[in-house]
Amino acid sequence: MSMITEIRKKMGDALKAGDKETKQVYTSMLTALTNKAKELLTPDLTPEQEIEVITKLVKQNKESIDTCPPDRTETIEKLNFERNILLNYIPKQMDEAEIREVILKVLTDLGIEAPTGKDKGRIMKVLMPLVKGKADGKLVNEVLAAMSK
Repeated sequence: MSMITEIRKKMGDALKAGDKETKQVYTSMLTALTNKAKELLTPDLTPEQEIEVITKLVKQNKESIDTCPPDRTETIEKLNFERNILLNYIPKQMDEAEIREVILKVLTDLGIEAPTGKDKGRIMKVLMPLVKGKADGKLVNEVLAAMSK
């Protein structure tokens, strides 16, 4: 079952249950997915493309949470509710330790003992396909920078 089909079903279930907040989250997900399909001029997105779209929504949600004033508790609760639903549709995100482990494996494969700034491009070229969709690129960059001299 494609992600769009599953989301449509969940949206219908939320509508039947009278759960407006949940329905709204699924509606925004469905809109983002269908817009991406239209943009790519394709009737169906690949699973990787679907995950990419939902990951983008998760990032936007996180940015909204980070920029929301702390006294706006209702808004923060709503954003966290949305985030919890969105996270069910993407792979578990890697933490720093897991990213560091993958980086060490890539360094071993490339024969690099002590990475430098000059090696970064070569390392990222091999590393990013391994963590795509599973880790935030910014975090990967920060971990690699911390390991480089």
